[in-house]
This record gives sequence, C-alpha cells and structure tokens, in this order.
Amino acid sequence: MTRSEKAYDDDATRREMVDTGRRMNASGINQGTAGNISIRNPAGFLITPTSLPYDQMQPADLVQMSFDGSYAGQRRPSSEWRFHRDILASRPDIDVVLHCHSVYATTLAVHHKTIPSFHYMTGVAGGTTIRCAKYATFGTQALSDNAIEALQDRLACLLGQHGQISLGKTLASALALGIEVETISRLYVQALTLGEPPILSDEEMARVIQQMKQMSYGQAPDLDGVNDVARQKPV
Repeated sequence: MTRSEKAYDDDATRREMVDTGRRMNASGINQGTAGNISIRNPAGFLITPTSLPYDQMQPADLVQMSFDGSYAGQRRPSSEWRFHRDILASRPDIDVVLHCHSVYATTLAVHHKTIPSFHYMTGVAGGTTIRCAKYATFGTQALSDNAIEALQDRLACLLGQHGQISLGKTLASALALGIEVETISRLYVQALTLGEPPILSDEEMARVIQQMKQMSYGQAPDLDGVNDVARQKPV
C-alpha cells in the first residue's frame, strides 16, 4: 500500500515537513534557503516553496503540486520541483525526496567523485557506491534526468557541482539518510588525505547490504550460518 492509499492527514504532514526542514538546517547539512523537500500525497505531492527560509516557513506555505507540473496557491514551488516530481513518479518504492547542500557531500560533488565502498556504511544508500550525477543547471530537466540515472537502484546520490539527494519512505528516514551521506562524505574526504583507501569487495558489500535489510525489518543482523546469536530470555 502506498502513502497515497493510506489515511492521509494533510495538516500533520505539513507540520512534519516544516519541522524536517528546520531539523535539516539545525543538523548542519543545509543552510539558509538552500535545499528542498517533497512528499507524496493523494493529490500528487507537497513540496517546499522557493526562497523562503525554514525558520520563517509555516505549514500553509508548502505547495501542493500535481505530476503534470501544475500547482495550487500563491507560493511558487522550489526551483528543483522537476527532479522531485520525476523521482517520485519513477520510484514507487519511496515517498520522500530530500535535497541539501551539505558541505562534505558537496565537496566531493564539485570534483564529480562517486563514493566507493571504502567503508561498509556506504551500503546505506542501497549499493556498493554512492554515485555522483553529471552536472546540469539547477532547476532544469537535464538535472532531473541526471539525478534519476544516478539514483538507479540507490536511495541517495551526489549531484555534480551541486549537492546531494536522499530518498525515504518517511520524512524521518530521508533526513537520517541525508545526515548519514554527509557523514560518509566527510569520512571519505578525510581518508583521501592519506591516499586512496582500500575498497571492500562487492561480495562483502552484498553481505553488508543484506545485514542492513534484515535490521531494517527488525530482525537480528546475524548472517545465516552463524550459531552465536543474540537470544531474548524467556519471561
């Protein structure tokens, strides 16, 4: 069942979106009016407005958009509405798109560096790498096309000479991933000061990603065949 098929509380969703934007800035992964957030809803999707600081934003300022590009209200949608629309349209597995200009992720993006599996936590984005999309002017269809390509089979990507995108089923999960991508980016930038770090094999990353999936479903992260597992004591 998708988000648009569930009981939907527009007021609560709008309040959570504004809170997420403020938390995004408070966490340090975004600054000022940069960055934007969208969430799928029964009428299409809600998106943050253009050029309005999060500390001034109110729930009524969020813009309702349709997938045909039309919107309701006086506020104009974020200039990046195209990649929000296109990602949501092409990815039924997610409901939230979060974009920010976090410093270390953007540092790598200005060099068009894909993040390899130098650390197992690269797997939080769903694969062995966090790709960097090719550069295109902000707000354009070309940028949207490049982002979708970089996000294939992934939950996050960098945008060449721009920033990062993180996806999620919920606002909380998309924000958490955005923070994790920034942390991984910082680690990679710092590791590169000592030279190119060793890279984990695809086979090891497959094990890591499977572990992460098990944990996300609330199951023990122990691999099959491991006998020494954590067991809950009987009451």
